[in-house]
Amino acid sequence: MKIILYCQYVWGMGHLFRSLELARALSDHQVILVAGGREVDVELPEYITLIRLPGLYMDEQFTTLMAEDANQSVEYIQHQRKVILMSLFQQHRPDIFMIELYPFGRTVFGFELQPLLDWIHMGRYGDIKVVCSLRDILVEKRKQEFYEERVINMLHTYFDLLLIHSDDQLLTLDETFSRMRDIQIPVVYTGFVAQKANPAAGRLLRQELGIGPAEKLVVVSAGGGRSGYALLDCILDAYPLMQQTDSIRIEMFVGPFREPDEFKKLAAKAVNGIRIRCYTQRFIDYLSAADLSVSLAGYNTCMNLIAARVPALIYPYSQQQEQPLRVAKIDKLIPMKILQDKDIEPQRISRYIHQMLLEPRPAEPVAVNLDGAAHTAKYLAAWIGR
Repeated sequence: MKIILYCQYVWGMGHLFRSLELARALSDHQVILVAGGREVDVELPEYITLIRLPGLYMDEQFTTLMAEDANQSVEYIQHQRKVILMSLFQQHRPDIFMIELYPFGRTVFGFELQPLLDWIHMGRYGDIKVVCSLRDILVEKRKQEFYEERVINMLHTYFDLLLIHSDDQLLTLDETFSRMRDIQIPVVYTGFVAQKANPAAGRLLRQELGIGPAEKLVVVSAGGGRSGYALLDCILDAYPLMQQTDSIRIEMFVGPFREPDEFKKLAAKAVNGIRIRCYTQRFIDYLSAADLSVSLAGYNTCMNLIAARVPALIYPYSQQQEQPLRVAKIDKLIPMKILQDKDIEPQRISRYIHQMLLEPRPAEPVAVNLDGAAHTAKYLAAWIGR
């Protein structure tokens, strides 16, 4: 089976890493992963072909397209991307075209997806099944009724299957999309898509870092790095207060998309006991090694926290409903404290970190379905076989 998986990430890395896990799980098939955001260093097995479209991303208001290469216009990059996609389908003629998020989001990328879907619908590339790959929660829209009607029409016209990467015993899509009963194509909950945590890798990493038995490791992260600066800055200011009662090491990952001037300001505050980097491919191992995680609440981060069963301080991005709703659902799965804006202050943060460092890591795996990638691969193979 040949699969083309399209992923356009515009702000953080959660969409990309979810798609990467799905691609890795499809190891019995030929997978072409088409990525359209800013470049992130990833390792892929040989059965996955990575096609990077010329990079486009969006501003914080999600209203304006921006080019990764400042020397090229957005219009020129759009034309390039359309040509690449059309040529890709003409050459490979896949069995499945899996699109991450669209048509529930990324409508600004309709300039390249809509012509492609029209041609697939007309049979220009043979018999291709079109699948929507969707996360657990949708962001709210200004014209919700109009938005949901458009999504329903798109699904019924162009799509054959909707995969929702959530555990329906914990979080269903109808909490953020009211017309689930009107969807007439098959809808499948796969479970959450998450990396597998390895406690042994965590123990080995603690040895590599030289962390003694009396030391505590706190892993601080901010996803892709386009938000969360206030949290990272506050942690650095709070570190001297933490050290008064505990021996604490901090590994901070500020995100590969962090603005250079913000990175410099954070790096200038680093002292002995703190290491600041943009990104690591071993993030799940760091969580397995950690005594505490301090982070935002994106999909990828939350699933990693649950997989690693690490106590957590979580600061959800409050400008949309997505992250607050997600942490409200997973609040009882691991030892967790949810931070509010008023908590982003050195004295409070220091106190909360000391409190959470007293919480033990749960001994048993959390009772939630984290096998979404494997279930997706198994379902697609059986579905195409039918």
